[in-house]
Amino acid sequence: MEVHGRLCRRTFPIPALLPLLLTLIWSAFSTAAETNVIELEIDGAIGVATAEYLSSGIEHAEDSGAELVIITMDTPGGLMKPMREIVQVILASTVPVATYVTPAGARADSAGTYILLACHVAAMTPTTHLGAATPVPLVNGAAEDDEDGEKADSAMDRKVMNDAVSYIRGLAERHGRNADWAESAVTEAATLTAAEALEQNVIDFVASDREELLTLINGHEIEVAGKTHVLSTSDAEIEVFKPNWRIRLLTVISNPEIVLLLGLIGLYGLMYEGWNPGAIVPGVVGAICLLLAAYALQVLPVNYAGLALILVGVALMVAEAFAPSFGALGLGGTVAFVFGSIIMFDSGVPGFGISYAFVIGLGLIFAALLIWLISFLLKLRRRGAVSGRESIVGGTATAMEDFSATGMVWLEGEAWHARSPNPVTKDEQLIVTRLDGLTLDVEPVAKSEALAAD
Repeated sequence: MEVHGRLCRRTFPIPALLPLLLTLIWSAFSTAAETNVIELEIDGAIGVATAEYLSSGIEHAEDSGAELVIITMDTPGGLMKPMREIVQVILASTVPVATYVTPAGARADSAGTYILLACHVAAMTPTTHLGAATPVPLVNGAAEDDEDGEKADSAMDRKVMNDAVSYIRGLAERHGRNADWAESAVTEAATLTAAEALEQNVIDFVASDREELLTLINGHEIEVAGKTHVLSTSDAEIEVFKPNWRIRLLTVISNPEIVLLLGLIGLYGLMYEGWNPGAIVPGVVGAICLLLAAYALQVLPVNYAGLALILVGVALMVAEAFAPSFGALGLGGTVAFVFGSIIMFDSGVPGFGISYAFVIGLGLIFAALLIWLISFLLKLRRRGAVSGRESIVGGTATAMEDFSATGMVWLEGEAWHARSPNPVTKDEQLIVTRLDGLTLDVEPVAKSEALAAD
């Protein structure tokens, strides 16, 4: 009984634990009740990497039970297929998605307009604009002459236009926005400022910053996955979702200038490995760069006639090194490379062009480098062996002592036994005429030159 009493006195009283337990429970509920907003970013041209990034970001928002996804946007447009993938993900999302064109001076042109209209909430910063959603094939498509000799849209152009019109009208009507203006953005490349877009019911809000946007949309009623949803963003905490390493890598190599650079490094690396077997590093680097360039070309709008011109240009530069033509082949190769690079990425898709200055500068640098490299390798080949029996016979040795028949000579950093039919004095220059095991047959340089003159 006495032991039991001591244990009871030492036991912590249960009522004292209640405040601590209540505090922990309240903290858990408070944390769970915090509104979470996931922020994604579109900055630049819309491509395959953009689609993967937004898809993973919206999936993360669904998994974390976020209240809202905000896509901050500043884009000149991009590719049609990735844009449609992004729209499909937004329409299927169980989390509301808002697009916010920001910062001041930003734009949501072309493909960006489609994404903006597809979102549950469309907002813009003052001094931003949207529109110009005409598909590129409509602008660059072939035109045919009608009976009056005037240019008429081709059948393919009309198909692309009608498809784009139906698509953008459907997106606008889904959220009760101005479908007539959306159609004009496709057919007439119409654009609107933020204030005009709000006035014409193209967007829902104009906000100067994210805090104001969250305040404006708090209590806003929208329809998500067929159900009415009221946004609650009064005390929202914003979580910026960053792309993973794979998406970042794809974003970098999807740049046309990076693709061109990777392709050239790959070609040069493999050529150097072919001319200098065993170097290993150039071959490995070249193969990796070529594979990365090939992967990037699969997700970029390219003209393969331009790629063929680039290969012809490289071949002409190689020919200049093997068969010097006073610069004709090298100049032709450089010109072919420059025009091929321009043609290959001349798709007209916003954000996927290439700088002419970059192409010309890169062509000149790599042409000079290639011609120098091949010339250097050819000189090495013509120089002959630099090791083994072939490099010893005909070499010049130095006598280490006076001798009349046999003695020691110094050749290529080593002491050798030598035989000479003539007397030799110390430090005399000798020509190696024969290698017999580890013994050299030598003769004085003066005598060798005399025999050569005769």
